[in-house]
Amino acid sequence: MTAGFDGWPTGAFEVLLRLEGEPSVDVRRGCRREREELVRRPMVGLLNAVADADSAYEDFAVWGYGDVLLDAWQRQRAIVRLGRSVELGVRLDLDGLEVGLAWWYAPSEQIERYRGAVADDGSGRRVVAIIRQLEREGFVVSGELLKRPLRGYPVDHPRAELLRRKSVVASRGLGCEEWIHTSAAADRVLAAFHQLRPMARWLVKNVL
Repeated sequence: MTAGFDGWPTGAFEVLLRLEGEPSVDVRRGCRREREELVRRPMVGLLNAVADADSAYEDFAVWGYGDVLLDAWQRQRAIVRLGRSVELGVRLDLDGLEVGLAWWYAPSEQIERYRGAVADDGSGRRVVAIIRQLEREGFVVSGELLKRPLRGYPVDHPRAELLRRKSVVASRGLGCEEWIHTSAAADRVLAAFHQLRPMARWLVKNVL
């Protein structure tokens, strides 16, 4: 992996531990400099390392934080944009790293294209195979579901549940072992991104 990322120092988790629960505004402000240096900056380094290894992941953003949302202080998030409403994500918290792919907050025209692709025998069977492979690899695949059967499609359609989805999210925790303090953390994120690539390509091809 490229130079410039050496993992998160142990102090990163000490800072996150101080921010656990409901820390006051004063506590958060007191942690700001350490959090930026020990938690957020290594995330920037990780995403740069991943982008250097594969240019497909160059369009990324690493979230900042304000005084209002506790979650933004307690969990460092980053995304890689693949297209409108399609993104890869990385999250660091006290449980370690989590990696995922999300198609969400999609406009209505994307949702219609998604349903058409799921209903089609070729692309529909392909996405089922991709999801099953991701689940075998330890990813949890979920998404927002309509409460009622979808109009215009048979109730007993073989992919009825997928048709009812308005979003698709696949995520997997990578853990918090010693490798997280080394450059190997970027290798693990890159490997997970590669596992998610078939699903990402399916979405980009069929939804965008």
